Amino acid sequence: QVQLVESGGGLVQPGGSLRLSCVASGRIFGINDMGWYRQAPGKERELVARISSRGSTNYVDSVKGRFTISRDNAKNTVYLQMNGLKPEDTAVYYCNADVRNAYNVFNIFWGQGTQVTVSS
Repeated sequence: QVQLVESGGGLVQPGGSLRLSCVASGRIFGINDMGWYRQAPGKERELVARISSRGSTNYVDSVKGRFTISRDNAKNTVYLQMNGLKPEDTAVYYCNADVRNAYNVFNIFWGQGTQVTVSS
């Protein structure tokens, strides 16, 4: 099967920065889109940023100009550089990936999540 493991979360002061990483491993024959989502307490999970296999990106309006998504296809890894963090960015951040299997079928896989807390 396929596993996604996130890292890089933690506690940071407002205005600070964090870099999240997510590594996909297992029986992977290709990855299409990769993305970062977040879920704050009492709120629904929302898309933060996505990146295609060719590097096209899109962001939720609230993070544009502050967050940057990137990927290393050779390492099956997606990153989220978060600058200018605000208390409202506090959430559990999840990565996902659209992974192709040996039968050319794509399935979505999710990581377990990493906590990001922005507080003074």
